[in-house]
Amino acid sequence: DGSEVPGDLCPENDRCERVPQMVMITFDDAINNNNIDLYKEIFNKQRRNPNGCDIKATFFVSHKYTNYSAVEDMHRLGHEIAAHSITHNDDETFWTEASVEDWAKEMAGSRLIIEKFGNITDNSVVGTRAPYLRVGGNRQFKMMEEQSFLYDSSITAALRNPPLWPYTMYFKMPHRCHGNLQNCPTRSHAVWEIVMNELDRREDPTIDEELAGCAMVDSCSNILNGDQFYNFLTHNFYRHFDQNRAPLGLFYHAAWLKNNPEYLDAFLYWVDEVLEQHPEVYFVTMTQVIQWIQNPV
Repeated sequence: DGSEVPGDLCPENDRCERVPQMVMITFDDAINNNNIDLYKEIFNKQRRNPNGCDIKATFFVSHKYTNYSAVEDMHRLGHEIAAHSITHNDDETFWTEASVEDWAKEMAGSRLIIEKFGNITDNSVVGTRAPYLRVGGNRQFKMMEEQSFLYDSSITAALRNPPLWPYTMYFKMPHRCHGNLQNCPTRSHAVWEIVMNELDRREDPTIDEELAGCAMVDSCSNILNGDQFYNFLTHNFYRHFDQNRAPLGLFYHAAWLKNNPEYLDAFLYWVDEVLEQHPEVYFVTMTQVIQWIQNPV
C-alpha cells in the first residue's frame, strides 16, 4: 500500500529500529550569489551523518540565473544536482500539456547544460522536478524513460499516516492524484517517484481541526516564527520516525530561509539536535534513498 518498509525489515511497520530514518533536504531553482552563502552555512562540514560523512542535499537546478561554477562546487562537495528545466516556463498549463519532446528539451536539455557548464562528468544528474510541481502525466514519464532518468520528485501525496515510501511507476500509484488540475501518469513507466509527502502544519496536532498539509515547506503559510517552525519540524520528524520511517522530505526554496533568519536558526538548531540525539538519522540525497531501498541493510 506504499507505506510498507522495503526489505521486510519491519513487517506491519512495527519495531523499525533497524531502519535508518533518512531525511531528504532539497532546494529548487537557480544556484547563485543569492544563496551560495546560505548553503555554506547549512552544509558547513561540521554537520555529519552517523557514518562520519557530511550531511547531503539534492538541488533541482533551473537554468536562468544559475552560476554553474557554484553548481560544480556543490557537486564536488557530494550534493546531488538534478534537473528542474531550462525555462521554468511561467505558464503553469504549459507543463501539464507539454509534449514528450517539450519535456525532453526542458529536462534532458537542462541535464546537458548542467553537465557541460557545471563540469559534471559522472552521469549523476538523474532526477527531475517539474516547475510548480506541475506533473506532465504519461508524456513526462515517457520522456524520462526514453532519456534514462532515474526518478521524478514532483508528485504530492495528501497528508496521511503513516507517510509513503518512494515507489516505482511500474505499478499503480499507491495514493490518489493529489492537487487540482494535476496530470498524474496512468500507464506503467520504468521510473522511480520520490513522492512528496505533505507535512502536517497544525500548531497542536492533538486538538486542532483538520488542516490541509503542505508539500513545499515554504508553502506552509501558517508558520510565522522560529518556535512554530521548530515545533513543525519536530512533529513531522516523529510522524515519520515513530511510524514506518519513510524518508522525510524537507523541500525548500532558498529565499524562504534566506529572508527569514529566524526560520534558518530554528532549522539548523533542529538539524543539530536530531543528529545529536538520533544515531539512526541520515541526511542524504534522493539517489542515495533509492540506493538504500534497492539494497536495504
